[in-house]
Amino acid sequence: MSKRIIALFLFATMGLTSCSEDLDDNLSLQNLTTFNFTHNWDGTLVTNANFNNFEYTNENGDLLSIERLRYVISDITFTSSNNEIIELDVYNLVDVTNNNNLSFTPQTQIPTGSYTVSFTFGLDNEDNVENYIDLNSASFNVPEMLGSGYHYMQFDGKFINSNSEEQGFNYHAIRAVDNPGTNPTFPQDTFFTVDLGMIDITSNTEIEVQMNIAEWFKNPIPWDLNDFNQMLMPNSTAQIMMYDNGQNVFSLGEVIQ
Repeated sequence: MSKRIIALFLFATMGLTSCSEDLDDNLSLQNLTTFNFTHNWDGTLVTNANFNNFEYTNENGDLLSIERLRYVISDITFTSSNNEIIELDVYNLVDVTNNNNLSFTPQTQIPTGSYTVSFTFGLDNEDNVENYIDLNSASFNVPEMLGSGYHYMQFDGKFINSNSEEQGFNYHAIRAVDNPGTNPTFPQDTFFTVDLGMIDITSNTEIEVQMNIAEWFKNPIPWDLNDFNQMLMPNSTAQIMMYDNGQNVFSLGEVIQ
């Protein structure tokens, strides 16, 4: 059975509230959270207005441009200090290219409290076998010979190669796969959990999630676009490298109550 919204947030203190307590008081404990996704290159803001220009130099010294950037986040989770878990089986396709879904407000309300907030970059294996009409229409699918499912990220652009020529790159993250064809195998999961740390939820809350795009090319592996630029989806070594570098990409920004 596919996951649906898992909301394990019936705290014991709520169960002990008086029957005479006003309903409005209980409702006031429930808060909406909005996730605002922003993007930077080592601290310099990146929007689609910066696309298609050679503005960025990666850790390896490759001069590059960004032409498309979109990625999926899913399974937003709130964990209280008592280890009570609210896991939202939701997903959001952040499309920087078209300025779509840069803000995302799940409809599950969160009780007032302090939580460690996390989410999944990409889709875990259970979610990745589901059928998402909007992702289908966005051409976010992975070919059947590579295991089907969906991309985690499509990041495309150009770079100046070692021959001083413009060359395209397609930094596409998917589930790492070997033996493309009728019986692909999967050496390692490459979705990962992003931990934003502890956040106090005292009212409707806006949470900024920052992506440092430069980190995809930086740490722990300085990425050489001359070696890894295209045909990376069937390359499990490249996918695992993306997984490793992705651990440092996201961070918590401003929190607004």
